Formats: sequence, structure tokens, C-alpha cells
Amino acid sequence: MFKINLLSRKVLLAVLVLVVALTSFPMTGAHAAGLEEEKNPPQPGNTRLETIWARELAAYDRAVALLARADGLISRVQDLVNKANEKGWDASSVQIALDAFKDSVQAARPIINSANGIVTSHKGFDANGKVTDRARAIETVRELGQHLKDARLAMGGTGLVLREAIKTFRQGHPVTTTP
Repeated sequence: MFKINLLSRKVLLAVLVLVVALTSFPMTGAHAAGLEEEKNPPQPGNTRLETIWARELAAYDRAVALLARADGLISRVQDLVNKANEKGWDASSVQIALDAFKDSVQAARPIINSANGIVTSHKGFDANGKVTDRARAIETVRELGQHLKDARLAMGGTGLVLREAIKTFRQGHPVTTTP
């Protein structure tokens, strides 16, 4: 009985060692690249470059959308100022902030329009945003980043100033509803 127990322990230990050894090896093997597979494998820094490009494209799209809505916002705020002036309320702070916002929108619009050429040509990137030419892609990212920075500087935070001026005006002149 002792010999069978000892033998079964040794067999069980051998099987366990064999299982551990076999699980340490990978289950898939390496294969050579075929003709249809990618000829230029992605470089390690390309994923970061592609991420930056995607972020800049998203920022560009937001800037275009904001500038497209700016005219409607300007007209609505101007209507608010005109109504306030008709009621005899002082809306000069809102008017000053609105004038500054109008000027900054006019300054930022050509900058964003010139960035459109960079986005449409997307030199160094393919249509999916993948790097095709690293040097050109770096240059494209730098150019678009500079245009976005210039547009942000042209706006100079006037949108936030306008928002705060409207907020302050509304707090000073709450809307009253008649039953």
C-alpha cells in the first residue's frame, strides 16, 4: 500500500511539473509577414503622434463649431442689451464685453480658416489619422497646434468675460414672472 501511495505521488508530481512547464510556453507561434500585410510596421512614437493629431483635430472641430455659432450668440446678446436699454437698465458692461467678443471672433476667424488647409491636406497622415511620413506628420502637428494657439490667443478669454458679464447682469436684474 505504501509503495502504491508513493508511486501515485511521484506520478502526480511529474504530471504537475509537466503541466507547469507546458503552460509557460506561448500557445501561438511567430510567422513571417505576408505580401498583403503592412510593409512598414508602426514605429513606437507614431501612436503618440497619432493621439496628438486626433486631439488637435477635435480642438479644431470645436473651434470651427464655436465660430459658426458665434454670430447667433452675438445677435442674441445684442438683443438682450437692446431690451435692457429700452427698460432703462445699465447694460454697458455687457455691451463692452460683447464688443470685445465680436472683435476677437473677427480676429480668430481667419486663423481657423487658414488651419483648414492644414487639416484637409493632413500631410504625413493618411485619411484614418495614421502616420505615413513621420517628419511631415510632426511638422503638420506643429503647424496646426500653432494655429490653434494663435486662435486661442486672438480670442483672449473674451467669451468667458462675456459670459460673466451676462451672468452678473442677470443677477442684478432677475426675471419676474406675473401670475
